[in-house]
Amino acid sequence: MLTDLSPLIAATTQWLTHSYPAYGGALAAALSEVQARQAVTVAAWLRYPTPTDVALVQMAGPGGSAGLDWITGADATAHDDADDFAWRTWVDEVVASWAACLLSDAELARLAVAAIAEGAHSTGVPIEFRRLVSPDARDRQAAALLRHPDLLAPVAVLHGTALHDHLDPGQALIA
Repeated sequence: MLTDLSPLIAATTQWLTHSYPAYGGALAAALSEVQARQAVTVAAWLRYPTPTDVALVQMAGPGGSAGLDWITGADATAHDDADDFAWRTWVDEVVASWAACLLSDAELARLAVAAIAEGAHSTGVPIEFRRLVSPDARDRQAAALLRHPDLLAPVAVLHGTALHDHLDPGQALIA
């Protein structure tokens, strides 16, 4: 049985939805959060594919949101509250970057979902990430900021090359 990645997934999802908020009310916020959570889940499963990887990140910690906050221009003084700081320690920069890549590139999202289908995290039951790989008009409208390639670029570029290398390891050898 795999160790639990849920604190990392929850914190990184929360960081994305706070940094790229939905506009349009409670339904839009919920739809945006579902898309962010699906992208973060796929990214986390790719980043930590084995029980050993998951155990190591739980022991060492994922690193926190300080670097991401700086890149996106978040105000550091806004995070003085201890409760606000606590969840931020579980944000994983690489997972957030990979999730940003998946949210802004539908084809890459499809490749990533296909890559995790046979991984250690799959339980034999097909898992659909429909809102990530084929969002409808309402999903896109709710997550307009969360899926905007230009807005996500500073985060996506951080570790996007590593994601591409992970999904297509033979590509680098072709050149």
